[in-house]
Amino acid sequence: MWVVRLSDKQLEVLRALLRSEQHLGPALKGAVEALDLARWDDLPEAELPWEEIEATARRQGISPADVIWDLAGRPSAGPPPRI
Repeated sequence: MWVVRLSDKQLEVLRALLRSEQHLGPALKGAVEALDLARWDDLPEAELPWEEIEATARRQGISPADVIWDLAGRPSAGPPPRI
């Protein structure tokens, strides 16, 4: 998967280019739909509990980046997976 940021004009041109194709397969139809739904400025700003992250890093003797890495890999709440 690719993630790109486009200006409004670039987005408009890309939509027009895709819509100008006479035969859109499923992948291009999905791309047009994604472009219609995609708006970066509609996404909320990500926020992390920095005080908690820094405290955890100090307590464990690791960097804040390591704490974030650990948080990102933590499974969601629920029972542990069965092996």
